[in-house]
Amino acid sequence: MLRLGKIPMIKAILFDMFDTLMMIRKNHDFYSSSLMKMYKYLNKNGIDVSFEKFQEAYIEARDGLYAIADGKLEEPHFTVRISETLKILGYDYKSSSLLVTTASDEFCNEFMNFVYPDENAESVLHDLYGHYKLGLVSNFAIPECVHELLKTHGLDNLFDVIVVSAAVNKRKPSPEIFKNTLKSLGVSAEETVFVGDTLDADIEGPKGVGIKAVYIERRNENKVAKIEPDKKIRSLSELIPALKEF
Repeated sequence: MLRLGKIPMIKAILFDMFDTLMMIRKNHDFYSSSLMKMYKYLNKNGIDVSFEKFQEAYIEARDGLYAIADGKLEEPHFTVRISETLKILGYDYKSSSLLVTTASDEFCNEFMNFVYPDENAESVLHDLYGHYKLGLVSNFAIPECVHELLKTHGLDNLFDVIVVSAAVNKRKPSPEIFKNTLKSLGVSAEETVFVGDTLDADIEGPKGVGIKAVYIERRNENKVAKIEPDKKIRSLSELIPALKEF
């Protein structure tokens, strides 16, 4: 185990979830498989339409919701998307109904088959645990799925706070999601480092409220003007040495 001395002024480390701590297999091919799993459940329980019609309605509902939500950096829960899909198809189910919440679970259960921890995630989190307050801030429409993934892979107890966008209806790079996380941890922005893999959500977002940002380069991402991380790494194994440079 890497011995980590306390880094002056840094009290909290925040992480992005997907493609930072946990990777998604097959270039996000989970979507069609998860959508089919959800459709089969709904079809078995009275939603009598073809998969093609269901998929068309789903895309219409999803795009309509995000046309409104994107400008406000909001994140409607996935169940809202399902409820709106069913309304387009002529079925009236609230987002809180058992049919809709179970359909969301079906999507999540299939999605989880495509997700696995980064090879260095567990060791890095264990090295940091106890030295710093640890938090996770994730953009995802099914908060329950994030919690279940962390629990499945034995990482849930390593975080002092877990914030998922759909649980608070705010998504990165919204300043609110970062400010609320800092408040929950009881730390200032200047005492905090964020680690993530996207320039706009994970670098521009935290730096916009004064949080230091470490960018993990997972892919060729077009550089966005004026967005510059404080540190760049190519692997989570490089994180602790990078933190020592602050």
